[in-house]
Order: sequence, then C-alpha cells, then structure tokens
Amino acid sequence: MPKISHKGLLMPESPIRKLVPFAETAKKKGNKVYHLNIGQPDIKTPEVALNAVKNADITVLEYSHSAGFDSYREKLAAYYQKQGLPVNKEDIIITTGGSEALIFAMGSTMDEGDEIIIPEPFYANYNGFSTQNGVKVVPVISGIETGFALPPIADFEKLITPKTKAILICNPGNPTGYMYSKEEIQQLAALVKKHDLFLIADEVYREFAYDGYKHFSVMNEESIAENAIMIDSVSKRFSMCGARIGCIVSKNKELMATAMKFAQARLSPPTYAQIASEAALDTPQSYFDDVISEYKDRRDTLVNALNAIDGVQVAMPKGAFYCIAKLPVANAEDFAKWLLEAYDLNGETVMVAPAAGFYSTPGVGLNEVRLAYVLNKEDLIKSAEIIKEALKVYNK
Repeated sequence: MPKISHKGLLMPESPIRKLVPFAETAKKKGNKVYHLNIGQPDIKTPEVALNAVKNADITVLEYSHSAGFDSYREKLAAYYQKQGLPVNKEDIIITTGGSEALIFAMGSTMDEGDEIIIPEPFYANYNGFSTQNGVKVVPVISGIETGFALPPIADFEKLITPKTKAILICNPGNPTGYMYSKEEIQQLAALVKKHDLFLIADEVYREFAYDGYKHFSVMNEESIAENAIMIDSVSKRFSMCGARIGCIVSKNKELMATAMKFAQARLSPPTYAQIASEAALDTPQSYFDDVISEYKDRRDTLVNALNAIDGVQVAMPKGAFYCIAKLPVANAEDFAKWLLEAYDLNGETVMVAPAAGFYSTPGVGLNEVRLAYVLNKEDLIKSAEIIKEALKVYNK
C-alpha cells in the first residue's frame, strides 16, 4: 500500500474541530449542543455585502488578478489609512482567508528547518501552517496568572538562534483575548530590528477591543517597516467566515514580490467573495459600534458566570471573542469528550475546545479550555450553568 507523507502524518488535528464526531453523536441522541468551541459569530453579515453578490452582473466568472481586485485593494488601503495605518494598494495581496496569508508569509520568509518564535497559547492552526512549511515552532509561554500578557523580552531573546527567522503574534489574541499594548509591540519591534527578524502580526480581531483599550498595529511602528508583516481577514470583522478572504500586508517590497509568486501559483482569490468583501467596506460605523457593545456584554456575561463556578479561573479578555478558562479537572480533553458523550442537563450540553491544542509545549494547558463567546447571552448563561453542574458530577 502506498505510504502517506511524513509531513502529512505530522500535521496536527484541530482542537477546535476534532471533537465534532462526539458533538454529532450527542445531537443524534436528541441533545442540544451549545457550541463554545469555535469562533463562528452569530452576528448577521452586513446586508451591503450580501446584496453586492446578489446583484452582481456577471456572465463569465473569470480569474481575478493574483493580487486580488485592484478596486478592492485600493478601497482596503483607504480603510487602513482611516485607521492611521500607512498602507497603500501596492502593500496588499488578497488571499484565500487569513490562513493563506499566513502560509504565504511563512513560505516567503522561512526555509525547511528554520524556526519561528510564537507566544503560547496560540491559534492552533499556526502549528499546521508551520508543519506545512517544514518550519519549527519555538514557543515562549505566557500564563493565565498575567492574563497572557507578553512574556519578558529576555524570554524571547534567549530562544533566538541562527535558524530563527520570525516572531509571530496574534493581536488581539486567539485563544486568549489578550491585546498587546503599544509598549509591548515596541519591545518586539526593537528585538526584531536588533536580530534582523520578521515580525508577523495576525490582526484579524483588531476591531474587537474593550474597556477603552486601543489596538496598536505593527504597521504603526515605522522603525520596522521592512520587518513587519500584517495578516488580516474579513471573517470576524464582517461575520463573513465563509467568504474565505484575507490579505497579507507589508511595506517590504522584496517580501511582497516573493509572496506574489505564491499568489500566482494558486492563480487568484475567489471572485464572488471579493465582491462581497469589497462591498463590506461600506458597512456603517454603527454596525461595528453595536457589534462591539454586544460582544463586551457577552464577554462580561460568560466571564462572570465562569468565575462564579468553584475552582474555575478565567483570564479577562481585552479583545477578540475568546477566553481561556482553567478548570478543576486533570484533563480538559477527557472532560470535553465526556460532556458530549455522557452528560446532559435537561437534554442540553456544551462543546468546548481543549486548550492543550493551542500550546506546542507538551503537557501544558491540559486543564484549560478555550471558550468562544459568540452565542447570545441567554445561551452563554445556560452554557456556564451546564459546565457548573457537569463539574459536580465529573469530579465525584
């Protein structure tokens, strides 16, 4: 029988999606499952984006330019400029989701065997993208005790070797919800400048900032114009996860010319999704004001409910729509499976994402889960109640 590739065998499963069969079994038994495991917003996609697709007058569904629609890139640059980011159309390549932008970034900056330093816990698919590119992830641990703040710069510096090519951050963070301050970004900027590294920033949640915190982009730090790579996406901003449209952004012309070769190899991003994404940029500010207010209320609802459960510790998110909760269990993945396989409260149960899959250090995060507060407040309250009652039974 033909053999599967070593790289394929090394590809990690998604901690967000690998428990789906257990959820399907729970549903077949008639149980309602509250999905706190995945960042799929229930917020309505802007009508302007949906209408643009409905009203598109297309007789031939052609390729677009490999960099994406010229009109979209121009409009996207104007959007960034309104946010104070010095981004021009030429600094942008449209990608099939933020995922492809990250793959392009790694492929353009790293060779097989090179290393990338990432504060953990981190978005689980970074492990997959790294494996795909033959790149070694070197983690630097942040902890729930500090709310998952940036680890000391000395912790990063001692991990740098001749193989190190980049530092990757998610700001605000998935899965932690932590948002790096201007000072923290400047510390990282000084470090990558000193060691001639790239700083890749996944900023897909930039609008989701709470309690007066302001997002500070790597594109704002002019001292690292040649080092900075920004990753973005329409998925969360406009509740358009299924559009699969993102972008890679950098002022580094050599980097962008290299990324363009990857873009050409996959031909072009999808046409209808670009039409929707371009139109979405006309979404009024009132939409975002309402969404941010709603997510802040949901965050407060879930975090307060979890903090009221005996033995549960939660780091308060400053942005995005996730939190990490430490549970009074030895193995959160076993607990997550048990919730779906063997437990229900009045015919209802909860699906969570075991947080160990968001670390690359073995044995870390075993008693933690990532929760996405993308459900309405009533469902979040019910979910927390289910977790509370389930822990009583599980820990007997």
